[in-house]
Amino acid sequence: MKRIIPALLAATLLAGLPAAAQDLGFTATQPLQMPKDVYFGEVAGVATNSKGDIFVYQRSGQPTMSLGGSRSFAHSGTQLLEFDPSGKFVREIGKDLYGFLVAQQVRIDPSDNIWVVDSYSGMIIKFDPTGSRVLMLLGRKPESIDVPEPPPRAPRGNALPGAGAQQDLFDAAADVAWDAQGNIFVADGIGVNTRIAKFTPDGVFVKSWGSKGSDQGQFSAAHSVQLDAAGNVYVADTGNHRIQVFDNDGNFKSSITGVGDPAALCMTKGPHQYLFSSNSNPVDNLDSGGEIYKLELSGSVAGKFGHVGKRPGEFGTVNQVDCRNPSTLYVAEIGNYRVQKLALR
Repeated sequence: MKRIIPALLAATLLAGLPAAAQDLGFTATQPLQMPKDVYFGEVAGVATNSKGDIFVYQRSGQPTMSLGGSRSFAHSGTQLLEFDPSGKFVREIGKDLYGFLVAQQVRIDPSDNIWVVDSYSGMIIKFDPTGSRVLMLLGRKPESIDVPEPPPRAPRGNALPGAGAQQDLFDAAADVAWDAQGNIFVADGIGVNTRIAKFTPDGVFVKSWGSKGSDQGQFSAAHSVQLDAAGNVYVADTGNHRIQVFDNDGNFKSSITGVGDPAALCMTKGPHQYLFSSNSNPVDNLDSGGEIYKLELSGSVAGKFGHVGKRPGEFGTVNQVDCRNPSTLYVAEIGNYRVQKLALR
């Protein structure tokens, strides 16, 4: 009997461990063709529309700043680029737009409208499908920034530390997503605030939830947000090594762990949805992590692929994954200054 008890205990412990994820085969190419003598900077975002056009939001390394007394005034420093389905460069959209400072994400909504998230200006900018008109602005770029920067702002009212006020201004926005009704969800989560903010389809603020911490409903950093067909909200809680799942009103439902430290999320379409999640290596450790997981919405791992590195098929600080076609992904890499196209096998 004494020998049986340790065996049963060992079996119980092993049953609690996640099964080894299946390695998915893939091939990687770099199909995007930049104009002569023009180069990618830190590629923060990549997304495709229903026609197969490819949009890249990148940090060009060409900011301009002027000083006035103790305040600085900044513009540019980032570019939104369009490529055709073959990877041929088409044009730059929104050149020198006032809200373009530090690229963070680009997303395409179900109507092919183009949305960009700029972390430094604290703005979400919606373009029409042609990229010729700005249709909506969320947040507001400050006219100036104090030099030196003042200490972090104290929470307003009864807000918890890192919760942000219940309002439509962002500290450092990270991502944007929508539900089937067109409600807008913004991850305001890589600066002082660590929250998810919800808006109506017309851009009217509804509510926000989250604060700094590691408990349920709290975030170390809300780095990415995606929604499934049922309206559940998935948040990459970078730093807490988990993906948190909420209902459409922000009530906690579950937590997905065992997939490294999630940073970039992408939800597939169709009747059987998958969630892709990158274990992006941190910017201060270029030799750790790097793999991308394919998850069932229950949180079980359907497979994983890739690892950190600089060669083709390796990843350096993945900031966004596009999975419109679940077998053909586009990956934006801040650390490797590139976009890779992946064909999963």
